Amino acid sequence: MSVRYQLERVGMRFDGAAVLQDVTLEFARPELVTLIGPNGAGKSTLLNIMAGLRRGFDGRCLLDGRPVLDWRRREFARKVAFVPQTLRFDFPFTADEVVLMGRTPYAGGFFDSDEDWQAAREAMQATDTLALAGRDFRSLSGGERQRVMLAAALAQRPRALLLDEPAAFLDLHHQLMIYSLLRQLARGGLLVIAVTHDVNLAASYSDRVIALRAGRVVADATPCDALSAERIREVFGVNAEWLRRSGGGAWIAYGD
Repeated sequence: MSVRYQLERVGMRFDGAAVLQDVTLEFARPELVTLIGPNGAGKSTLLNIMAGLRRGFDGRCLLDGRPVLDWRRREFARKVAFVPQTLRFDFPFTADEVVLMGRTPYAGGFFDSDEDWQAAREAMQATDTLALAGRDFRSLSGGERQRVMLAAALAQRPRALLLDEPAAFLDLHHQLMIYSLLRQLARGGLLVIAVTHDVNLAASYSDRVIALRAGRVVADATPCDALSAERIREVFGVNAEWLRRSGGGAWIAYGD
């Protein structure tokens, strides 16, 4: 059973400037949702609020009917996993040790259990990171780190997965692999919400697309509706069109 998120008139200001304004959304079932919008639209701020990492916002953000900031962190982490765009480690952890950190909400002692190792191995298989297991995390490329962090989140076995630009540093093969995995996770009962700047990834894999501009929600619909040529022009200020392949499928071409 998936979690239920409710955001009621959520707003956020930094140094007097509104970053989010009057955001009201609900996530009540397993699905893959992408958040799109230009830089500064408020996407990452919204995700951080949902992850319980921001205070001082207006309105309410509820997880299963309880304000996100009222949850005990260990209990919250058994329901929600968050993958930031970048993560820095200054200590010599190996990749598999980083993935095992995802099991922290379940830790009952000083030693990792067989269940912890099983969850970590399954997560590394799913993210194509088993070959990196013994590597120093600091030595990995940006894309490799991103996949290891996703594996750590999956090892948490959460009910909701929040990701900030999960494909930002990935090569084309792994971009498609990760989004295919995210869609599969949603089909399997997980609520997945991902920030992306790639409208074609959003169009190809999402069940639902939420577009933000200047801190406000300007679209919340299916990819076809939320990423129409008119909406892309409104949100990003560029012209776009859907191109159809003769054998089926489509992609978005855009220009000035």
